Amino acid sequence: MDKILFSFGHGYSSQALARLLIPQGWTIYGTTRSAEKAEAIRATGVIPVRFPGDGVPEALNRATHLLTSAAPSEAGDPVLADLGPEIAALAPRLDWAGYLSTTGVYGHHGGDWVDETAPLDPATRRGQLRVLAEAEWQAIPGLPLHIFRLAGIYGPGRGPFAKVKAGTARRIVKPGQVFSRTHVEDIAQVLAASIARPNPGAIYNVCDDEPAAPQDVIAHAAELLGLPLPPEVPYEDADMTPMARSFYAESKRVRNQRIKEELGVKLLYPDYRSGLAALLREEGH
Repeated sequence: MDKILFSFGHGYSSQALARLLIPQGWTIYGTTRSAEKAEAIRATGVIPVRFPGDGVPEALNRATHLLTSAAPSEAGDPVLADLGPEIAALAPRLDWAGYLSTTGVYGHHGGDWVDETAPLDPATRRGQLRVLAEAEWQAIPGLPLHIFRLAGIYGPGRGPFAKVKAGTARRIVKPGQVFSRTHVEDIAQVLAASIARPNPGAIYNVCDDEPAAPQDVIAHAAELLGLPLPPEVPYEDADMTPMARSFYAESKRVRNQRIKEELGVKLLYPDYRSGLAALLREEGH
């Protein structure tokens, strides 16, 4: 049977999954709002679809798998705001559906460990909107939904090396602050593993094995480049955008046992050191 993935908000993580699936013979539709991005999507072997716009119902009707990574706003989840719970009826052939959420739904835990059973208590408005969006998707009857809560994403084009080389990187220090991270290729392999082993209703944390302080990651990037350590800046004195500062409102360590035990995933990059070393090789710094 044909394997057809419809990808709402076809962005960084979805594109990584497409790179795994297309060589296996999958057909993938990816949504975008702009003609320019549509051509960029087409160049990767994905069929672009304007959303909101034409072509969505027909492609959804063919889809065997559905992935949505579009971020919610104050107006709600953009996919459901347009299509509503009827999305399940528009896609009657689905064997699997995935929603890309964030570990921000857990909120602040003072650096303690959390797993998928932790209460949802986000400390930011972005996290609150994700909780609402998760619930909206979970409420759709008949949808074989899987939720993936992603930690901080990095990968090609999204690493610290450019800022370190440009001299604009800083080691912002907030005592006790730790983040979990995930390489985009590990996100892709977790999604592919879930597609191979569907378990509707499942929720998975997607992160590496080693939560770390942000200043340690920047320092390691500088070491790999053979450059001086960027300056340390106390969190209270750091000049940051409100968005950047909001990330420091939450400190937690995220457990990832479920993706290993249920999906059989072996992380490609189990810590930031292996991930940064691979980026250095790939980006040729």
